[in-house]
Parts: sequence; C-alpha cells; structure tokens
Amino acid sequence: MAIRKVARMGHPVLRAQARELSKKEILSVETRELVRDLIETMAEYRGIGIAAPQIHESVAVAIIDYPEEQGLTVIINPKITVLDETEKGNWEGCLSVPEIRGLVYRPQKIRVDYLDLKAEPQHIIAEGFAATVYQHELDHLFGVLFVDRVRYEPGKSPIAFTEEYHRFLVPQDEDDVGELAD
Repeated sequence: MAIRKVARMGHPVLRAQARELSKKEILSVETRELVRDLIETMAEYRGIGIAAPQIHESVAVAIIDYPEEQGLTVIINPKITVLDETEKGNWEGCLSVPEIRGLVYRPQKIRVDYLDLKAEPQHIIAEGFAATVYQHELDHLFGVLFVDRVRYEPGKSPIAFTEEYHRFLVPQDEDDVGELAD
C-alpha cells in the first residue's frame, strides 16, 4: 500500500483510453493493491474520487467515496447510460488539475454498470450531484478531463483559479450551482 504521485494535466496517461480488466486481472492481488493505493492516495489528497490513470495506471478502475450515496465504491470497466439529459452546472475541480475550478454542465440522472472487486456485475443509478461525481471520475477512464467540458460564454468566467473562484465566483445559491473538487 502506498500513496502514489498524482498525474497532472499534460501527462499523456490522462488522455489515454484506459484498458478494461479481465476477470482474472480483477481478482488478482495486483488489482487489490492498486485499489488500496487509490484509497490511500485519495485520502492523502482529500478527494472524493480518483481513477487509476490519475496515479499513472491506464486501467479502467476508479473509486468514489461519496457518503451521501453509498460510501466507498470500487468501479471496474464501467459503462454509463444517461437516463435524464437535463443538465445542471457545477463547479468542478480535480486532483490532476490542481488549483483550477471550472463550470461544467452534465446530465443529472445516469446509470453506471460496472464490475466490483469480485468481478460481479453491479449498477448504480445516480441523480443530481452524485451523477456529476460519477461522470467526473469515470471521464478519467476515457481520457477526458473536466476542463474539456467547460462551456465558454462571452462575458462570463467559467474557469478560474481556486483562490479567485472562492473570492469572486462562489455560488450564492447552492441549489442553483454546486461544487465538486475530487
């Protein structure tokens, strides 16, 4: 078990499509060690989720620790289905894009089909902010960063350094726009 270095925006591992794992690989000691490293690294950096590419491992494994939903979840080889295309904006941050926040609009109801650590099929239906959390983390497995999804509109600041975000852009109405910093 180890705290691993987090890949930052610009590193090629963050732009690669992560490789899916076979059942044999999922059940291996190496995958269990990878998951432990993900958990320790996420805790060290105070995130609510992390994906294997963020610690330089291009495999389709992510963890999300969002207590409001179901606590720590290990997600392997996920497939996302949008159940409601209604979008909502949230200010997102990322361990791989430190000190930056961006306003990202995402669908607000999704289904995630995935394998667990026993290689058993599972699914989660996530709504609202939880849907944003899952989409953000799982984007890492497809080579996508939140900055790719920021919508630029004339006269608005949809992306900012964290300090300026807190100083000038913090949403006044939390029901209108939320914040995610993985």
